[in-house]
Amino acid sequence: MKKQCLSSTVFLTVCLALCQARAAGPVAPASRQVVIEKRYLNLPVKNGGQMGRMSVSVDGRKVRVFDIQLTDGPPDFWAFIDAGAWQGKTATIAIDKLPGGSHGLEAIDQSDQIKQSDTLYKEKLRPQFHFSPKRGWTNDPNGMVYHDGQWHLFFQHNPYGWGWGNMHWGHAVSKDLVHWEELPIALYPWTMAKDHCFSGSATIDADNTSGFQTGGEKVMVAAFTDTGCGEAIAYSNDAGLTWTYWKNNPVVRHNGRDPYIFWYAPGRHWVMALYDGADGDHLAIYTSNDLKQWKFESKLPGYYECTNLFELPLDGNKNDTRWVAFGGNAEYAVGRFDGRQFTPEQQGKRQVHYGNFYASQVFNNAPDGRKIQIGWARIDMPGMPFNQMMSVPYELSLRTTGDGIRMFAQPVAELKKLRSKGITKEKSTIEPGKPLEVSVGSQLLDVSVTFAVDKAKGFSIVIFGREVRYDAVAKTLDSVPLQPIDGKLRLRFLVDRSSLEICGNDGRIAITRPFAPVEKDFTLQCKADGDTVWLDHLEVYELKSIWE
Repeated sequence: MKKQCLSSTVFLTVCLALCQARAAGPVAPASRQVVIEKRYLNLPVKNGGQMGRMSVSVDGRKVRVFDIQLTDGPPDFWAFIDAGAWQGKTATIAIDKLPGGSHGLEAIDQSDQIKQSDTLYKEKLRPQFHFSPKRGWTNDPNGMVYHDGQWHLFFQHNPYGWGWGNMHWGHAVSKDLVHWEELPIALYPWTMAKDHCFSGSATIDADNTSGFQTGGEKVMVAAFTDTGCGEAIAYSNDAGLTWTYWKNNPVVRHNGRDPYIFWYAPGRHWVMALYDGADGDHLAIYTSNDLKQWKFESKLPGYYECTNLFELPLDGNKNDTRWVAFGGNAEYAVGRFDGRQFTPEQQGKRQVHYGNFYASQVFNNAPDGRKIQIGWARIDMPGMPFNQMMSVPYELSLRTTGDGIRMFAQPVAELKKLRSKGITKEKSTIEPGKPLEVSVGSQLLDVSVTFAVDKAKGFSIVIFGREVRYDAVAKTLDSVPLQPIDGKLRLRFLVDRSSLEICGNDGRIAITRPFAPVEKDFTLQCKADGDTVWLDHLEVYELKSIWE
């Protein structure tokens, strides 16, 4: 057998690594005591580094437990712990795995500011009108509820790593569904739960059926999957800032997760819709009078995780409503619900969202009967101190179409307040090889366009060098089925750093995609394919950042 020879460079690299490993010594537990004098503990993180379980103990009690890739070399980013509640106290910071000779614990920095806060929300790939956390990973939206003038968005969150793990509930609030303020973390694994705090929902117990309310503030109740025991309940008497884990958890123990709870007014009881995988994938329904004791009622086959169940008026008629069973994959069924069992009215399921959109949820308790939905936009942010983002909020409706009852999802009207400079073009013909071109001064855009397609094979919108094509033969937009209405297509494009959301025919379809614009390209093109395309109307608005 032929011997494999190492190059001199590889040989030296291997020798250096071995010498460093010997110098570092074996991986072992380590700890450090520190008097908390500043608000934040900043922790250096290295993606791909040695993973260890860290704990922070105050007054002899563990107050934080999490996994982290701590480094004493140049970090990829700085995570942080809000230590404001422990100022003046001595904290013990311990980690179970640290290479000998490492100074990672000593590198933990106290400050009244998050380290590198001068670049916060200005990072190259930071979404400018979508919510993303200051640091770390985020995925499913959780606990979405409107209360006392604020939209509360909780979310699956790993504050200490770029990838999935350490499932906390992060927390953000908004007064207008557009501008978001990130608040301290709401639910913590291992200290606020027996294990991870997986997905769930939140509601306002307005009549205090649970008995959890202790003051004048209406109690907020969260239902979530504690992977250490089952479906768990926590409650807050200060609008979600601090939480109490109910002592008698779990409230439901089964093979499933992701409880979505809501008040069913006709029956004056609570409903929990959640994924059950005991004998195939199902949406399971439970009921309760007090949010503590739950009774199993029924199952609906064909649903996986992050299910929602909600009511919508048909064609805007509040006296003629239907219920929607909505899955984490954005497939849904329309039917009737009697408070205990959902009965579909049509065979099979439909879809409204496509692409990188998953695990959505609608806000409980929304004013004016609105059903506002936010999903997890599954888009990587390489090289950033954060990862993933939320979709824009969508307002849902049910409409009668030629194909039957269908759900529509339109970006909320509140987004229009971000519009600044606008360009409008009317009634133009676009010939093959002669694109219509528009120059703009920003890469944050809200674009609306109406096309009439006659004999053309299709047309394309090219945004900053990236093409979205409508195939007039196959009747697909970016491979998603979309039929013209009266011979026309109405499209809307929301362009942010890293993402593109496309809305077709006033919400008949919505597509979420990763988006990487060509550097220094600030043009839009409308192109015809095969024959002339009629441009009926084009509006292009530059958008302001929600972080400024």
